[in-house]
Amino acid sequence: MIKADVLVNNKAWKKHISNPSSYLKNKLKKLEKKINIFKKNKLNFTLLLSGNNEVKKLNKKFRKKNKTTDILSFPFHQKKFLSKLLKKNKIKIYLGDIIINLNKIKYLKKNENFPLNFDKIWVHGLVHLLGYRHKSNFDYFIMKKLENKLLQSVI
Repeated sequence: MIKADVLVNNKAWKKHISNPSSYLKNKLKKLEKKINIFKKNKLNFTLLLSGNNEVKKLNKKFRKKNKTTDILSFPFHQKKFLSKLLKKNKIKIYLGDIIINLNKIKYLKKNENFPLNFDKIWVHGLVHLLGYRHKSNFDYFIMKKLENKLLQSVI
């Protein structure tokens, strides 16, 4: 089972997704049905839906980059340790935190709808929480493959 605690600190989100908590809950149910690692354990993460100012502050504080971005992901576990935990059954695992910037995803691709852009970005963040990075081309390819698999299961 996978669950998300959704926090909204920018009211403009409601213009695009009226109830982000239930929207994400429905998407996560789809993940559970199709992806095995989400069936065996009780996984949880926090999703903060925010805007430019908050994301810029967090990016500066934790990544030393004084600029805004579309998403920040803060995994709770390193990949090797998380892999060991995921092999166990029926345990609670906190994956970490994801912060998404409304102002950036509104303009990702003008020809796509907002929910699809949102799905792409939170799935990307979730893959980071699972320990994947995209520092090299090889890492990017592996991560993108998993992202696509997860995205196809939620849309």
